[in-house]
Amino acid sequence: MLRLIIGNKNYSSWSMRPWVLLRQAGIPFEEVKLRFDSFAPDSAFKRTLQGWSPTGKVPVLLDESAPGRPLIVWDSLAIVEYVAECFADRLLWPADPRKRAVARSVCAEMHSGFAALRRACPMNVEAHLPDTGALIWRDNAAVRADVARLTVMWEGLLAQHGGPLLFGDFSVPDAYYAPVCLRLRTYALPMSATVADYVERVLTLPSVQEWVRDALAERDFLPAEEPYRLHP
Repeated sequence: MLRLIIGNKNYSSWSMRPWVLLRQAGIPFEEVKLRFDSFAPDSAFKRTLQGWSPTGKVPVLLDESAPGRPLIVWDSLAIVEYVAECFADRLLWPADPRKRAVARSVCAEMHSGFAALRRACPMNVEAHLPDTGALIWRDNAAVRADVARLTVMWEGLLAQHGGPLLFGDFSVPDAYYAPVCLRLRTYALPMSATVADYVERVLTLPSVQEWVRDALAERDFLPAEEPYRLHP
């Protein structure tokens, strides 16, 4: 049995990635959601994570299928790699080794890059912040550069593989960039027509729609996560 430890769905972009992958692929798992109260060492969030996550962060995957102590897999990229190996029949990575190498590269780039976009435009599913996005776009050259890189990447992959998603059918990279699609929508950042169409296709995936519904139902406004808003 797989258990996925996640944070608030409205805010936790890293939790969203393996959750969407598992749900879209039809892989059964139990969701365990821990509310973000604080990231201080003595917070309820951190205390609850003790014993599950050596880093004190989500997501964390627990595999309890074998007897004894559950296998603990932390970090979103390690989780998706483990799941892809365990469920090879779901073809979560492209079957062609050359395409698979590129798919891993674009996921690793998301994992370690796009810092300006992630920092300036934190994920907030229920918010609509076009005015904030306009100021960010005007004043933050690094954000504009990140979106330009996304545009080149996405347009190139869609053209190469013919769509509708980055490598044709749904795969790990689409789950990995789903939170980015939400960010682009929340802050109404400028997009090319091709990118906007891809964003719309990702946001209409059943797994993404389910995540969004759950996020909207939380109604859990956390001021520390939203320094740009005084109220929900």
